[in-house]
Amino acid sequence: MSKTAFIFPGQGSQYSGMGKELAETFTVARRVFEEADDAIGFKLSELCFAGSNEDLKLTANTQPAILAVSIATLRVVEEETGLKADYVAGHSLGEFSALVCSGALSFSDAIRTVRARGTFMQDAVPVGTGTMAAMLSIESELLEEICREAAEGEVVSPANYNSPGQIVIAGSVGAVGRAIEIAKARGFRKAMLLPVSAPFHCALMKPAADRLEAVLNAVTIHEMSMPVVANVDAAPNSDKERVKPLLVAQVCSPVLWEQLVANLAALGVNRFIEVGPGKVLSGLVKRIAKETTTSNVEDVASLKMLMS
Repeated sequence: MSKTAFIFPGQGSQYSGMGKELAETFTVARRVFEEADDAIGFKLSELCFAGSNEDLKLTANTQPAILAVSIATLRVVEEETGLKADYVAGHSLGEFSALVCSGALSFSDAIRTVRARGTFMQDAVPVGTGTMAAMLSIESELLEEICREAAEGEVVSPANYNSPGQIVIAGSVGAVGRAIEIAKARGFRKAMLLPVSAPFHCALMKPAADRLEAVLNAVTIHEMSMPVVANVDAAPNSDKERVKPLLVAQVCSPVLWEQLVANLAALGVNRFIEVGPGKVLSGLVKRIAKETTTSNVEDVASLKMLMS
């Protein structure tokens, strides 16, 4: 039997104008943005619809903005198409969108939590001392070995296992630079520093994880209507008691996206629908699970294509 997964984008998919057309066209989308504005006490909607790319790039803004657009898009998909997901998952921040979709988190709790999460992640490491780099065409075991060699008492480790041949590393500027040089010396010349404001998903994020745990302690987790596949272990979770520990662990742990998508395909998922801004995850899925179909929804045109 065919199964469908809704997947939700993470940081890096933001752009000025995202969600605007849906909010102008569908009341259900507009209500999501109104709820987001009320929940965090400033006009997040205006930031999404007309904010500068510089403002949108600030982690404390990026995270609630992408979440709001993703959930506004989801509500339109639910209302206009009647499509239901058998499983949901999200890339890093996107896991919060998946948890809202499943009913585990209320939207207003999620938006407040990710606003705090973004602030904590930015505060964890002084600007300019940490970075991330995409390493292409290197096997994971070899890259892990290169990171161990490059560390020299500092932090550098895989942060995102995105797809075959694309792994992102994170850590202190010096250690990431050394890892790139070691990789190049071994013949792997495809490496590029990413324009990020902090080194996500590595041990340097421990202060952020501790602060996030304190915020999550005050949040109610509800029963889930479908399993959420977690970033930390790439396994479906339906146990609401595990949601908070998984979200805390995720801050310092690598995102196992390649394994997560492969596991969904093995569970019978043959249709992936990316819900929210951009098409980054659709591109990754095509490289991981070639036999599946992918589509994305972020505006009226892509919604019409989904319904056709």
